[in-house]
Amino acid sequence: MSRENIRYNYVIGDVQGCFEALKALLKKIQFDADQDFLWFAGDLVARGENSVGALRFIKKLAENGAAATVLGNHDLTLLACARGLKKVKDKDNVWDVINALESDDLIDWLRKQPLCLFPNEQTILTHAGIPLNWTAEQTAQLSKEVEAVLAHEDFDVVDAFLKEMYGTEPDLWSEDLQGHERLRCIVNYLTRMRLTDAEGRMEFSFKESLDDPMPEGFKPWFEFESKAAQTHQILFGHWAGLQGKKISDCIQNVDGGCVWGNQLMAFRLEDQQMFAVDNPMF
Repeated sequence: MSRENIRYNYVIGDVQGCFEALKALLKKIQFDADQDFLWFAGDLVARGENSVGALRFIKKLAENGAAATVLGNHDLTLLACARGLKKVKDKDNVWDVINALESDDLIDWLRKQPLCLFPNEQTILTHAGIPLNWTAEQTAQLSKEVEAVLAHEDFDVVDAFLKEMYGTEPDLWSEDLQGHERLRCIVNYLTRMRLTDAEGRMEFSFKESLDDPMPEGFKPWFEFESKAAQTHQILFGHWAGLQGKKISDCIQNVDGGCVWGNQLMAFRLEDQQMFAVDNPMF
């Protein structure tokens, strides 16, 4: 589908394997794969009732030219688990993906998805947001560094990074960072970030709502003046406590916390309208 033929573009929040909610949401927005395009904010899998069903469906849409996705932290964790490099957590329902007959195809497709997308010239999408001191163009370039490793044809290269992907250091970006430390820092900003300090240093323990007390010296990343937000509207998921909150005209959350019994959300770019459905599994 060429960009000129698209009727509506929808940015969809964290699906997390909530396939029934996704189907209900697409019915609500009257999604037509021949006219509309879906942009997923990552975390396609994890704690919902049908990770493999959601992943198969989104992969097929993408291959048919009707969808695209960025990677979220849960998607990256699935890659590490599927490669046997990390244990599956009890609360993560991803064994259906790992044990699927076409598991290799699903994982291979997933590892080749980006960390950053531009749904249009004015809009940038990542899973967790963009740190205050990165421009949109810089975000895209740094994303490509990670993407090249994850999609590498040599699985020794892929596995070497997946083994080193976890950790909270370095917690502050520097152009001097190299190797796996550099890649880990990029991944953490784009898939795990919620709070930073005024320099952009990340804090990883806080997951609550904006009304809850935060560690001293730290605020939500979007409360600092953002270089990227000066040129683009930033769309992100990841933070269920935000409930799809409009932060400003330039920053919009799309995670309605569906997997926790709340809502799955679709943000329509053409008129900035939000659509939502309750999770039918609750």
